[in-house]
Amino acid sequence: MQDQIIQALRRNAADDAVALARDWVAAEGENARTLRWLALSLQQQGHADEALSTLRQAIALAPDDADLHLMQAGLLLALRETGAAGAALSRTTALDPNQFEAYVMQAHLAIARADMDEADRISRLAARVKPDHPQVLTIDGIVALRRGDADRALALLSRAAEHMPDNPQVLFALGFAYLGKEHYAFAERAFARVIDMQPPGTQLRAFMAQLAFRQGRVGDAIEVLDGVMALPDGDTPVMRRLAGEYRLRAGQPAEAVVHLRRALETGTADRAVLQPLLVAWQQLGADDEARDVLDATLSRQPRANDAWVARLALAPVGGEESLEVAERWVEAMPEFVPALETLMRVHDLRGHPDEAEMVARQIVAIEPGRISGEQRIVEALLQRDPPAAIACVQSLIEGLAERDRTVLRPWLAQVQDRAGEHAAALATWMEFHGEQAQHRLPLPPHSGNPPAQWPALAEVPAEVSARPLFLWGAPGSHVERVAQVMAAASPVMRRDRFGQPAPNDALQSYRTVTELSKPKGKVSAAQVVGSFKSTLPARGIQDGNVIDWLLWWDNSLLLALRPYLPEGRLAIVLRDPRDMLMDWIAFGAPMPLAVRSAEEAARWLVESLSQVATLHEQDLYPHRLLRLDGIEDNPQAIAELLQQAFGVPFPVLPSLGASRMAAGHWRAYRDLLANELALLTPVAVRLGYAAE
Repeated sequence: MQDQIIQALRRNAADDAVALARDWVAAEGENARTLRWLALSLQQQGHADEALSTLRQAIALAPDDADLHLMQAGLLLALRETGAAGAALSRTTALDPNQFEAYVMQAHLAIARADMDEADRISRLAARVKPDHPQVLTIDGIVALRRGDADRALALLSRAAEHMPDNPQVLFALGFAYLGKEHYAFAERAFARVIDMQPPGTQLRAFMAQLAFRQGRVGDAIEVLDGVMALPDGDTPVMRRLAGEYRLRAGQPAEAVVHLRRALETGTADRAVLQPLLVAWQQLGADDEARDVLDATLSRQPRANDAWVARLALAPVGGEESLEVAERWVEAMPEFVPALETLMRVHDLRGHPDEAEMVARQIVAIEPGRISGEQRIVEALLQRDPPAAIACVQSLIEGLAERDRTVLRPWLAQVQDRAGEHAAALATWMEFHGEQAQHRLPLPPHSGNPPAQWPALAEVPAEVSARPLFLWGAPGSHVERVAQVMAAASPVMRRDRFGQPAPNDALQSYRTVTELSKPKGKVSAAQVVGSFKSTLPARGIQDGNVIDWLLWWDNSLLLALRPYLPEGRLAIVLRDPRDMLMDWIAFGAPMPLAVRSAEEAARWLVESLSQVATLHEQDLYPHRLLRLDGIEDNPQAIAELLQQAFGVPFPVLPSLGASRMAAGHWRAYRDLLANELALLTPVAVRLGYAAE
């Protein structure tokens, strides 16, 4: 009878198998063997609940049969009862420690609940039964992948795929291992084989479209996604959004709008849909359509925050329309702080300070301590009652926990400064720097005395066309504003030295200064330039043309740049050194440097800027001094300055950030910082600034 049931199951005749199994139970009575085959037949017939009930009868008759507990675990997994399945698997391995399949299932359950340590432990138990089995390799590969070790995952899953080339689970995991290494073509091939072996769902097909898109095959991505949306369950808002994004990338904004509007109508009005839709409308010049569609969306979804933001993007900044939209937003969401903040800013742009202050007070009534509202209230107080403005900020600080107070000290100091309380402002700034010093970087070292003879500036080889440009400015120079404009003007601008991952070259390391200054340092001049060039491809620069914003500058670098990079150029951003000191104390610097005293900061600036003066006076390297005095907050003037320096047009940015101290403000601190300002005056004069 058993052989007949097996034959029926092999030819997928589940009804026949169930009939045969029932006859067997009737003939021999209920025992573990007959009930097991009846349960297996019922499972193939699709009656999982009845199969599980039958199997439990078998287990009651043979409670120590490990195979029955393993089969029960499989049925429970099919019914998505993972907790009970785990218990059944534990019982299986307790009865028979050599039940390899039970270990495999337990490991996959651990992976499903993100318990990689448990999966790793169970994999080791499985390996004792069947060392180097492909299933063990698969588990170990998935665990490595989940732990972020893409190299180990790829090695293990590739070995598993060699033994089980048609296993969808292995190929699926292998595809994600390839993704972890950004090997998109190999990942696509692995997932394609999964699709060939089993009926795919819409998600995997959509993922294939995304893989094609990542590889730049936009047309293929569109074709695959069209196929997905033709499936019964494929025409979803997410798929419509992807279709719109792909068509936008393909230069088909009209077709993109069709899909994105459909996504907006059938899904939620979120940023993922609205951003590409706004771009498509802009490319088509369809502002009126955009307004109509967004207004209709907001009538259906009046609390859709992203839709209000998108609608505001279509209104001229500070115009009547922007005010009307902001007021509608607040009416729809009267206690939503971002809506009130928008209305407050619009009032300010339209020159309505009283209305802006009134909205600010609404904001802090809803959310006491909200900085946007508190700042606007303090701004109003500064205009009519400066001591009250200072008291307001002090009250906010006192209301915070001690560990949080440091965050607001720079604001308090700025309010004190604007109120004319300069001694109090300086004390507050230095208190803040004292609190932050332990969390910040030490000041970069200086090389000291220059060499008796600089190496000759080499000739630029005829075959060299690259002209790398180094950008640097000391703290307080506003170099970050120049970097903003350069980044907007050129795709080769690199600001990665200030983030992670940063370039791993000699120009990133403080040690380079001291090593280059030694007669037999560990870093040679040639190695400095070699390391700079070797890291450029990883930074997305293939031809050597880069604008590289440096963390620090020291003239010792000329020992390397003059002989080994004569084609390079240097741009140094400058302001009056005394203004730079004040700005550094008040606003910090792009590179978070520890300031333990105003005198230490002044002495460091003197040494840094003296080297700049020497570089300029002796023309030691091709360079430009970019002086921002008086134009620090003027995007138009900074763009014009850069155009004059480099002979090419630069964009005028809408804003370069909040206004800071005006040029010459150092004079307000001439008595309070008399010694520090006196230290800086000689180098200021060398750089062309007046002594007074």
